Amino acid sequence: METEKLNWLEKRLQTLDEYEREPVPEKKLKGWRGFLGMYAGEHTAGTEFVIGALFVAHGVSFMDLVIGLIIGNLLAVFSWAFLCAPVAVKTKLTLYWQLKKICGDHLASLYNVVNAIMFCFLAGAMIAVAATAVGLPFQIPMPGLDDLFPTSIGWILTVFFVGTIITIIAIAGYEYVARFANISFPWMFLVFVAAAIAVLPSLGVESVSGFTTAANEQIWTGVAAEGLTQFTVWHVIFFAWFANMAMHIGMSDMSILRYAKKWQYGFASAAGMFFGHFIAWMASGVLMAAAAGAVAPGLIAYNSAGIAGAICVVIAGWTTANPTIYRAGLAFQSVTPNWKRWKVTLFTGFFTTVIACFPALVMNLLDFVALYGLVLMPMGAVVLLDVLFFKKFNLIPNYAEQVGIKFNWAAAITWFFTLGFCLFLNLYAGIEIFFLGLPGWFVAVGVYIGMSYLIHTKSIKKTEKIEHTEQS
Repeated sequence: METEKLNWLEKRLQTLDEYEREPVPEKKLKGWRGFLGMYAGEHTAGTEFVIGALFVAHGVSFMDLVIGLIIGNLLAVFSWAFLCAPVAVKTKLTLYWQLKKICGDHLASLYNVVNAIMFCFLAGAMIAVAATAVGLPFQIPMPGLDDLFPTSIGWILTVFFVGTIITIIAIAGYEYVARFANISFPWMFLVFVAAAIAVLPSLGVESVSGFTTAANEQIWTGVAAEGLTQFTVWHVIFFAWFANMAMHIGMSDMSILRYAKKWQYGFASAAGMFFGHFIAWMASGVLMAAAAGAVAPGLIAYNSAGIAGAICVVIAGWTTANPTIYRAGLAFQSVTPNWKRWKVTLFTGFFTTVIACFPALVMNLLDFVALYGLVLMPMGAVVLLDVLFFKKFNLIPNYAEQVGIKFNWAAAITWFFTLGFCLFLNLYAGIEIFFLGLPGWFVAVGVYIGMSYLIHTKSIKKTEKIEHTEQS
């Protein structure tokens, strides 16, 4: 009986097809609803409990926060809609498989491993966030701001329990990941808002007009905590825009938007940006101010909204970690093409769960989010140019595939030079990591076009010479 069950499970897993090596067929394309739920669920998530609180700690003023979030989130939506979605809908491929066509197997494999590892770290942070709530009933000591290593066996067991459930959902594929987000989002959002409203009286807020006073004097005071950088409206704008730079400008959300019928579905990201990265960030800032020194998201939510708050943190962590592990699994699979996707995703989930045991990842989330987007950004510029503009520039799209090479030096130089340029700006010009993505993207565009003209011209001349010789 046990053997029959295992054989049935094996067969069922083998049938899970996510079109990871081919374009998504027309019959599998999806409408608005799936994308609205996916983006709303993923971005009203565990990170919001951390990021909103960290804005408070970095001393953002109330008006700087509001203005910065409106502008930054609009720019993020435009990046999804005008950059990532048109490429995804045109190719219907994952970023990872498209890169093989452009960059060649060797360079694409290097990039995809880096990409997958970065996503594993992000998903690990979300597993850790969920674990801070799951561990509450068992009175497991929560990690503090200065904790680097796991604080107890109980913490490790809790993290592995959460990681196992998240991995199972990611293995099931995009349809189940999207369905989970659709079901979870409305309730999560209401808990976020209700919890923030519930704690306002403890901050002295008894009317709508009183909120502005409390916001300026007790929550977003404009004074950073000792040892932390003072944030301005520019920090908020660029962080809100580039918090998901890897997904939109970096093109990782090709994995999601390749299922879209139209490129306009990229505007569905607004559900995540304005329900999650606006309202939820503000709500978590209120919770942080009322938490009297607590830093664990689960404890903050439980103190504010009881059991519902703790459950919300668990679900919120899952709705971000699920699609993130799904993306990471697709990236790893492009490097291990002989493995089935479910096996790669299982490995990815295990690796991510191990990472989640280290609480320092959560406490440094702002810097990490900025860093991983910056690292992946140059290849996003490469893909955008190659898919949408190279034919107009009389250059060769999918150069590695067309010419039959394993390593596209134009793309490699673009990636390495851009990151080196950004590092120089950071170390010698003193520009903070939050601001490096914009100049870096323009440098990547310029370098890739220039290097491609140099390399492609040689290939075109060589081809013309061979054709002329054959005709003679």
